[in-house]
Amino acid sequence: MKRLAAILLAFTALCSCVHDDILWEGNGGATPPIGNDDPDKVNWSRAVDYIFDENVIPEIHVSVSQDEWNRLLQLYDKDNTTREYVHCDVIYIKGKETTSIPDSGLRLKGNTSRRRPQKGEKFRHVHFGLNFHHYNQDPQHTLKGMRRVDLKWFKDDPAYVREIYCYDLFRREGVWTAVHDVYSRLWLKVGDGEEMYYGVYGMLEHVDKNYLRIRDKQFGSHDGNLWKCYWNSTLKDANASMGVNGSVYELKTNEETGESIAKGQLRNFIKNLNNLSGSEFYAWISSHMDVDLFLKTLAVNVAVGMWDDYWNNSNNFYLYFNTTDKENYQVWFIPYDYDNTLGTMKQLGVQSDACRQNPLKWGDSSYPLTVKILQNSTWKSTYIKYLKELCAGDFSASASAGRIRGWQDMIGRYVSNDTGEDMSISDEPASWSNHREYRLLDRGSNNFFQVKASVVNAL
Repeated sequence: MKRLAAILLAFTALCSCVHDDILWEGNGGATPPIGNDDPDKVNWSRAVDYIFDENVIPEIHVSVSQDEWNRLLQLYDKDNTTREYVHCDVIYIKGKETTSIPDSGLRLKGNTSRRRPQKGEKFRHVHFGLNFHHYNQDPQHTLKGMRRVDLKWFKDDPAYVREIYCYDLFRREGVWTAVHDVYSRLWLKVGDGEEMYYGVYGMLEHVDKNYLRIRDKQFGSHDGNLWKCYWNSTLKDANASMGVNGSVYELKTNEETGESIAKGQLRNFIKNLNNLSGSEFYAWISSHMDVDLFLKTLAVNVAVGMWDDYWNNSNNFYLYFNTTDKENYQVWFIPYDYDNTLGTMKQLGVQSDACRQNPLKWGDSSYPLTVKILQNSTWKSTYIKYLKELCAGDFSASASAGRIRGWQDMIGRYVSNDTGEDMSISDEPASWSNHREYRLLDRGSNNFFQVKASVVNAL
């Protein structure tokens, strides 16, 4: 492995000089370019199929100079929420094909999960973000058209499956707004030190302009306003903090040219969401939102026990408005951040047990997007129908166990790593969970899927 790392790092050095010529050649040029000379002309279907291929666990080798690593530590020490990047070189290996992406950006990610990546001499698992376009804006300087990916360690998931399971379930149920994700294996080399194996990481699609381009046909455009919604995004207050950085609602597109227009659009949506009622509200929300897709999203969200969501904790979602017009748009709800699910939970909001919580009383009764939609008897029945279909199908205990065992068998031999952390797979929730009894594979009274099904089927 060390010999392989040396070869790959030498390849990186070569590519840093002539990467435009060989960036896409891999081992002998077996895979041609996907057409990333212009992002709007990328064959996104091929790009997604290549990068998020669930049948292969890619290798990601990140090389950082000692000075840049020290700068990353200093940035964290100054501001532990820093979003700044440091320079790195990346090698991506899928099967027999190697892609080198020098001059990339590396940053820390995470909210409550964020921590210093090195403590004393010890290197530690952290969430990383890779931006292949940060230091080099050449249109070809991407991973098969993808400009950014997120790398998440399985911080509070001894089973190594929770977020992978949830996004897979979203896609199985036709919730195409869910991000793509796969397992990956990560190596990190700092300066002249030994290359360290960081173990199995989840590699997730980043929600940005590329995410919108990939789904351009479904959204109807990729040029609208994308908002990341942080804690206290209740959709109740049209005067809530909105802006580019450090806001409750944080604008992720059109930041430089359309911030005031985007704010006006979001405020208008929030006002109508709260002020309209009865048939007038139902007509308005039907014309501005795919309510059926939202109900399906909500059903998956509640089934997997996502307690840190919009309805219960006003957190962890995106909104995308597919035009910049204040009145004429479609708005889409994008689910996000599903690592603390399937039995990993805490007492929060109206909940003390996200498995046994009534799906019709999942969260705050004043949060308008969920509560007002479910006041419609037809939509409420559709929501219940989707929950029951889940429990009888892809979310059943037997179907779920089969997929979970398959994933665990695939990654099991790769889990042990050089950090000495999270070295084994175990069927239990996080250590801080207020319900430690839930299991994903053991059948019986503590099986998460069986208990959830009993709650759903009682509706």
